Amino acid sequence: MKLSVDQTRNLAHAAMRSCGYTDNEAAIIADHLLDCELRGLSFGGLARGLSVAERRLSTPEPAPITITKESPVSANIDGGDQVGYLVARRATELAIAKASSVGLAVVGARRTWYTGMFSYYLEMITKAGLAGIVAGSGLQLVAPHGGTEGRFGTNPIAFGFPSDEQPIIWDIGTSAVMLGEVLLRERLGDLLDEGQAYASDGRPTQDPTEALKGALAVWGGHKGSGLALTVQLLGMMAGASAAPEGLTDCGFFLLVINPDLLTDGTDYRRRVAEYAQNVRKTRPLDPAEPVRVPFDRSAIERSKRLASNRVDVDDRVYRSIAELAGALNLP
Repeated sequence: MKLSVDQTRNLAHAAMRSCGYTDNEAAIIADHLLDCELRGLSFGGLARGLSVAERRLSTPEPAPITITKESPVSANIDGGDQVGYLVARRATELAIAKASSVGLAVVGARRTWYTGMFSYYLEMITKAGLAGIVAGSGLQLVAPHGGTEGRFGTNPIAFGFPSDEQPIIWDIGTSAVMLGEVLLRERLGDLLDEGQAYASDGRPTQDPTEALKGALAVWGGHKGSGLALTVQLLGMMAGASAAPEGLTDCGFFLLVINPDLLTDGTDYRRRVAEYAQNVRKTRPLDPAEPVRVPFDRSAIERSKRLASNRVDVDDRVYRSIAELAGALNLP
């Protein structure tokens, strides 16, 4: 299904309203889902909206988001079992305000789920001229290196640096495949790639349903496994459980720094831009594939889709979310 940018946003908004979110909450979630679609990350777009709705409609009414501990440079948030798109945005806005005022902020959050792309929050941070580190823990779904049972979440970690040009944002998951992609492949009846998952008995599997009952493989061997463990510990520092029961109590850890604390922030942004250009000018192995820096791919994909005003959505995903939104007559 080919949709315009506005149609995609409106469809996501209507779907979120249909499962109980307020107009403002639905707008926040829809903006994030749309941004995933624009970047070519369809597993985090409208398909993720279906997963959000299923989780929201199958659990009790969440509690309000509250700040449980706060200082001039820190805060900890109880997400009240609200979806992470709302909790992480609140945490990011709070961290930006504190870091802009005193130069540094560390904000944690717990009791939340599905926080989406960490690069989304780092764009907010870098636009404010700040640098940031984000890490998020979750349910025991990923096996440590050398094992076949889940002990980590997919545990993304991301870094963002402001620039006079495009920010440098590096955002990765520490699992061989992200949960959103597993859920999408299960929804569409597609197989996982080889080496990405284990069944509950430890056998390698490409079946997404079996993988969700078993474990996903970790990314990067023993190095990725160590990074995943580190992220789990940061989530625990935010108050989240080391082993949440199901899709709940994910941890969110955010550190935001004003470069002015250490150097001239204006000069730093200029030097970041110059350095990024220098990296891009590296002689490539393949002349047809120039060297990129983190976030280049996302920015290029988003620009293309915005220019063409077109988002391609799998017909099966479209029909499901349109039915949820009551919008099957959408042009």
